[in-house]
Amino acid sequence: MIGYDDPSAELNEVDVLFFEVGDIVYGTDASQVLRIDRSHPDDLELEGLGPLKRGNRALVFDTPEGEGHLKVDTIRGVRPVPIVALRRLPSVVFAAPYTVGVFLDEKDRPVMLIDLVETLNDQGRH
Repeated sequence: MIGYDDPSAELNEVDVLFFEVGDIVYGTDASQVLRIDRSHPDDLELEGLGPLKRGNRALVFDTPEGEGHLKVDTIRGVRPVPIVALRRLPSVVFAAPYTVGVFLDEKDRPVMLIDLVETLNDQGRH
């Protein structure tokens, strides 16, 4: 999980993998991603992220039960983001449990940050 708001964190940056579902850009801690693969019919489609256009890629990540696969449309890439630029969602925001925060991109557009393992837990696939 993205390690911000942690005073003991020694890193000044975290690598964030940016991806698209439909026309929306999301981010996740790149250290959670084992690889990017072609998607398969039984891979996880997360309705809360919005409808997929193609869903021909999958983010593959490790879970206690084995590998998880989340369908996505496009991989935008990985880039380092200063930890001070990451924000947790306020507790008054009724967001899905897999949403961990937000990052404002270079055009000040919000990018929702998600925890990949929690996407499976949210769907009861753990």
